[in-house]
Amino acid sequence: MTLDNVHKRLLDNLKTGVVLLDSELRLKYINMEAEHLLAVSDTKANNQFIGDLFLDAEEDIQDMRIALEKNISITKRMTELHLKHERSILVDYTINPFEDEGELSALLELSSLEHSQRINQEELLSSARATTRELVRGLAHEIKNPLGGIRGAAQLLASEIESPMLHDYTNVIIEEADRLHKLVDRLISARHQLEFSETNIHEVLERVRNLAEADPASAKITIQTDYDPSIPMIPADGEHLIQAMLNLVRNAMQSINNAREPVENGEILLRTRVIRNATIGEQFHRLAVKVDIADNGPGVPPHMLSTIFYPMISGRADGTGLGLPITHSIISQHKGLIECKSKAGKTIFSVVMPLAVAE
Repeated sequence: MTLDNVHKRLLDNLKTGVVLLDSELRLKYINMEAEHLLAVSDTKANNQFIGDLFLDAEEDIQDMRIALEKNISITKRMTELHLKHERSILVDYTINPFEDEGELSALLELSSLEHSQRINQEELLSSARATTRELVRGLAHEIKNPLGGIRGAAQLLASEIESPMLHDYTNVIIEEADRLHKLVDRLISARHQLEFSETNIHEVLERVRNLAEADPASAKITIQTDYDPSIPMIPADGEHLIQAMLNLVRNAMQSINNAREPVENGEILLRTRVIRNATIGEQFHRLAVKVDIADNGPGVPPHMLSTIFYPMISGRADGTGLGLPITHSIISQHKGLIECKSKAGKTIFSVVMPLAVAE
C-alpha cells in the first residue's frame, strides 16, 4: 500500500500521531506527529516491528493482534508506552483494522496526553502566580513601611550606645531589615519588560557555565556540554536568559552539594537540541530549541514536583523559594515553557522556546 503526496501532507498536518501497520504489525508509514512522539523517522521506522519501538508492551501488542484477528477497533486510555533511551509517553491510542484490495492493515492513532496535562499545569501555575503576585504587591507597602521604621530606630539606637555587644545586636536588626527589604523587592520585581534581540543560545549557556565554574560551590562538580551547533539565533533577552539558566545550574549545584548521601563524581550537563512540532501553551511551532540542564544529584522530592515553580517553595532550609519562580517568569516572557523530570540520580530541567522561523 502506498500513500500519495497529498495524503501525506494532510496526515503530516494532524496533531495526532498516525501509524500505518501491516498484518504483522510492521510499520509502513508514520506521520510527523508520530515521528515526534516515537522519536523515530518514517525512513528508519519503515518495515520495523512495532514491538521493537515499544519496550515491555506485550499486553498492548497482544491487544493489537486481537484487533487484527477479530477485525475490531480497540481503544486504550491513559496508556504509558516505554520507548528507547529511557523515554516514556502517555497517550490514548486506538487501533483500527481495515482491508484494502485484499490486504489486511491497521491504522494506529496516538493522542498524546502530555500536552493537555502541561496546559493544565501551566494554567494552575499561572493562576497561583497571579494570586501570589497580587498578594505580595498588596503587602509590600505594609511590610516596607515598618521595616524602614525598624531600621531607622536601630540606627538611632546604635548612635546612642557605646557597648560593642549592643552594637552587634543593632547591626543584626539593620542587616535583617535590609535582607527582608531586598526579599520583598525581588518578589515584586520578578517580572520585567524584556528587551529582545537576536541571541545565540550557546553564548548564553557558555556565560552561565563560566559563572558557575567560578563559584566555589562547583569545586567538586564537573559541568559538561552537549550542544547542537546548527541551532540558529533566537529572539531573546540575553541578560535575563542568563539569569534564568544560571538559576537552574545553581539549583543543580545546590542539589548535589546538599545531598544527604554524598554524590560521587557530581556532574551537570548543558544540552541543546532542535525539536519539531512543539506545542507551547496553545501555540504550535514547527521548530523550537530545547535546553536541558541535567544533574546526577538526589532528585526533587516527589511531593514537590508539582509545586517547585511556585513562589516561596524550597527544598532547602536556607532557600528563599524565588529562584525557580523567577526562572519560570523569564521563560514565560520568552513564550517558552519549563518543566522538570526527576528521580534519584537524575534530574532534568527542560526549557523549550520557539525559534525565529515562519510558521
